[in-house]
Amino acid sequence: FPEEERKVMEYWDQIDAFQRQLELTKDLPKYTFYDGPPFATGLPHYGHILVGAIKDTVTRYATQNGKHVDRRFGWDCHGLPVEYEIDKKLGVESSADYKRIGLKAYNDECRGIVMRYSNEWRDIVKRFGRWIDFDNDYKTMDLTFMETVWYLFKNIYEKGLVYKSSRVMPFSTKCATVLSNFEAGSNYKDTLDPSIYVTFPMVDDENTAFVAWTTTPWTLPSNLIICMNPELNYVSVLDEESKMTYVVAESRKKEFVKQTKIKKHKVLGKKKGSEFEGIEYVPLFTYYHEMREQGCFRVCAEDYVTADDGTGIVHCAPGFGEEDFNVCSRRKVIDSSAPPCPVDDNGNLIEPVTDFKGYYFKDADKHIKKNLRDRKRLIFDGQVEHSYPFCWRSETPLIYRAVNSWFIKVTDLKDKLIENNKSTRWVPDSIQHGRFHNWLADARDWCFSRNRLWGNPIPLWVSDDGEEVVCVGSVQELKELSGIDEDITDLHRDFIDHITIPSKQGKGILRRIPEVFDCWFESGSMPFSSVHYPFSTNEEEFSKIFPGDFIAEGLDQTRGWFYTLNVIATAVKESTPYKNLIVNGIVLAEDGNKMSKRLQNYPDPMFMVENYSADAVKLYLLNSPIVKAESLKFSEIG
Repeated sequence: FPEEERKVMEYWDQIDAFQRQLELTKDLPKYTFYDGPPFATGLPHYGHILVGAIKDTVTRYATQNGKHVDRRFGWDCHGLPVEYEIDKKLGVESSADYKRIGLKAYNDECRGIVMRYSNEWRDIVKRFGRWIDFDNDYKTMDLTFMETVWYLFKNIYEKGLVYKSSRVMPFSTKCATVLSNFEAGSNYKDTLDPSIYVTFPMVDDENTAFVAWTTTPWTLPSNLIICMNPELNYVSVLDEESKMTYVVAESRKKEFVKQTKIKKHKVLGKKKGSEFEGIEYVPLFTYYHEMREQGCFRVCAEDYVTADDGTGIVHCAPGFGEEDFNVCSRRKVIDSSAPPCPVDDNGNLIEPVTDFKGYYFKDADKHIKKNLRDRKRLIFDGQVEHSYPFCWRSETPLIYRAVNSWFIKVTDLKDKLIENNKSTRWVPDSIQHGRFHNWLADARDWCFSRNRLWGNPIPLWVSDDGEEVVCVGSVQELKELSGIDEDITDLHRDFIDHITIPSKQGKGILRRIPEVFDCWFESGSMPFSSVHYPFSTNEEEFSKIFPGDFIAEGLDQTRGWFYTLNVIATAVKESTPYKNLIVNGIVLAEDGNKMSKRLQNYPDPMFMVENYSADAVKLYLLNSPIVKAESLKFSEIG
């Protein structure tokens, strides 16, 4: 079979079969297919081969049914997969290294690897018999693609859907950048973390202490308030040996006594959480002691607190927890635009936390615990296994950290997103009405800005006081607003960051903000940007190819490409971006584990092709439950 396949492919090459087919069908009705862009920094795996087989099958079938189907390959060129490789190559350990290397030199390195394996991709895709145009491909780093992204962003900006805010967001300390909530949600792992109880003695009675549970000791130096549920019952438990009284949720008392190994205890009383509102406590540390006048170091009764775990009392560090931030902002105990956040971009503790300054947040845990233990403020020190988010690129644990970022008001689009989703056809439809619907129903505003070097720059020029903002939507507009004469041939940071725009309000000059787009914004703009809409493709032409007739990708894209396609299409056109969608499951190794090059727990795809044929592999995949979004344990014996 492999030998016969090679003969067929040689014949296809001789007659230029794919291009000949496109020529013969050019006057037939269009059937629009969107190809989701992979990164060329790695080689194709079985997931790519599977989805390629699905795409090839459907587009060939459409052609056989009298349609003209353009099939252009696309490439993701920006984002962490590229930058992480360069960071490793150049030995980047902190943001200071970027200044040492320089913006142009760094971006030149990125340009040099983005298409590293493009030839291998072409060869492997071709060997599997897929007809797709690599010569007329699109790249997210092309000037035309990047310009359309600017146009789309300006459209969204002018609708009032863009804002800047200080929010607690998932943050990768290894990559030194904020991540979106859907990126953070894509890579949870079971991990062991500290599980500790710390005491907060009452100012008026230091022999009585509130007890809070935390799995993040490194956040304790930033504690500003503690929260209790107003409707829960809390008991005062006297340790008859130490004569200390501890306040914990009634439903957690038994577990608390067991874990702290209190030999003999007595319950002195019971109160609702609301009765403790406003009671002052002795802070764990004095780094923010001056904030007591703003209402810090007090008990706050808040409905979000539960007694499912721990003690039913929550410690709040507003720079490192979303609920913490919201509560402290609402109660005005912090300036919401600048909450205390003594951890830098690389995850190291900084001023004013002088005792632990310089420690990486995970390493700081043990030093903070020792400090608290020595001062008798730590009364239980254990571990807990729980599910925790990791950076999808560096595989390091994320932190939640207050950052100033730019957001799209997805919450304003939620109803339309849900409505649009109902108008599409999914296979299987259980994913459409279940997993994807639920994701849309719970959608949050999208943090689309990234503090990185290699990416599409966000086209906002701002005055020094932040009051005057100009959004640029094209190359020509940038030239006109800035007054420069030279041609703009590249929109990356190293080509445009020096360009300024004169203020129209007497504020001097406007400078571009330093952030770049989340690369998911770019891939989500693909239906528009791949055809340079509206610059090279006008409205009438675009209406013939949008929404797309068909897309297909893996289950993980419900929180990725499927989602960002919908957000951008809904924001710009109030439309779904596609009509039909096939979602496949995940290809696992034969033992049920994730396929791993390091473990070598799966056969090389090209070995399978040369021994069994490409069609055999494709038929095996296409006839398995994986095309209905279920997992498949790939086995050489079938």
